[in-house]
Amino acid sequence: MKTIKIMKTINSKFLFIALAIIITMGSCEKDFLEVDPKGTNLETSYYTNQTEAEAGLVAVYDLMRKNSGGFENMITMMNAGSDDHLAGGGSETDGAGIQGFSNYTLSPTTMEPVLWSEHYQGIFRANFLLPKLQGTPMDSKLIARYTAECKALRAHYYFNLVRMFKNVPLITVPLLVSEYYTIKQAAPADVYAQIEKDLTEAIPFLPTTVPSAEAGRFTQGAARALLGKVYLYDNKKALAATELALVNGTPGGTSQYGYKLLTNYKDLWTVDNKFNSESIIEVAHTAVSSASWANHPYTSYGDSAEGNVVNVMVGPRSYTKIASPAPDLPSGWSFNVFTQVFYDVIKTDPRFDATLLDMKALKAAGKADYQAGYQDTGYFLNKYVPRKVDESKGTGDVVLNYRQNSYVIRLADSYLFEAEAIVDTNPSRAQALLDAVRARVGLASTPVSFAAIKAERRLELAGEGHRFFDLVRWGDAATVLESRGFKPNKNEVFPIPFRELQNTSLVQNPGYSN
Repeated sequence: MKTIKIMKTINSKFLFIALAIIITMGSCEKDFLEVDPKGTNLETSYYTNQTEAEAGLVAVYDLMRKNSGGFENMITMMNAGSDDHLAGGGSETDGAGIQGFSNYTLSPTTMEPVLWSEHYQGIFRANFLLPKLQGTPMDSKLIARYTAECKALRAHYYFNLVRMFKNVPLITVPLLVSEYYTIKQAAPADVYAQIEKDLTEAIPFLPTTVPSAEAGRFTQGAARALLGKVYLYDNKKALAATELALVNGTPGGTSQYGYKLLTNYKDLWTVDNKFNSESIIEVAHTAVSSASWANHPYTSYGDSAEGNVVNVMVGPRSYTKIASPAPDLPSGWSFNVFTQVFYDVIKTDPRFDATLLDMKALKAAGKADYQAGYQDTGYFLNKYVPRKVDESKGTGDVVLNYRQNSYVIRLADSYLFEAEAIVDTNPSRAQALLDAVRARVGLASTPVSFAAIKAERRLELAGEGHRFFDLVRWGDAATVLESRGFKPNKNEVFPIPFRELQNTSLVQNPGYSN
């Protein structure tokens, strides 16, 4: 297995300026994205062969973990700002960023900087590796593939940034340290154009499938699904539909890339069912890293935590199993509790048990007990609740080393994106896509409409970090989130972290004081 670590320059802007890079390498075992350190090489004498180029590529992939790794991860943060969840946690001060987003009091000083800086670390690593690849003595087809993967990853990181912050610097080449202090934000349209360009250029050179030893790497299907999603956000529905149809194939069948809906919805959340037929882009986690409180995400911004931290974050506090059918759980931190409104929406849906752990009912029945956290409703995110059977036996701290992977895009998500793109132009195929998602969980057909697709996304993808972004792009956020304090033309995006503005040419987003 391989692990890469990149040394960061202290006090550098954006936290992705590297004056010296150290890459640790080891022998390859099964998973392309996991590693054991062996030795070090300085960047100036690096990228002399395929092994070193591959290590550099793993470094670019490393920042994918921001989806579910570290306390400030995409899933729990984005859930907290939606109408389906409350921030939760131990108290109203437990995680200033997640609390501030949940009640729309987030400011530049309480905005957690890692959601900005770690995505830019990924971009920096891609920008650094891309020109190096062209001079690396290796097979030209492999150079083309590695280049395509770098571009797809850079597109992924920029897509997250432009959705979260909107007004971001667009950097596609390595820069001198001095240049970081004068660079300005790009127009969002230009960022979208670069994302679309990167993905369009990457797709022809990516493999259609990968062997199990390379699971988690970008394929043509993954890049097309991401491009289709980007086009939909960029209001290019016809282009989105074209890409997504190639990914999805016949609704309910197996696509040209081998994607197929799982028969049982609950199997999506079986920890050992990694890289299954429904998975399109998936973030890998491991239970064997040495991450501990000494190098915890709070102090190292998540670099050392290779486990899924969402797991411990969403588990009930001080959990005790009294009798079956209560599950065997370790205790968690009680973030992202579901609202009563969402419970009422999903309570009769077949996806209820896989989605929501009803501790309120278990406690009332005397089957389990727990300590109520902040904003407790008794309704927990069962998709990611930690299980005792999955507790790490490694040298790191258990809470930082859960091994459950997380989805960035899965096939049902892609079905519903395509249905949304074509509901007005090809309603018969939109109906088939919607029906396939519903039939998988035993639901009858319902007439396709934009409203029906929106309702289905809410139930199918609950707790996976998509709801807030959906509300914003649909134009529904101001109405749905008004009671939470959401202000139009401000809260659609995050404030830029205060420290990223210091001594730079960056300008704060509208509505946020510096």
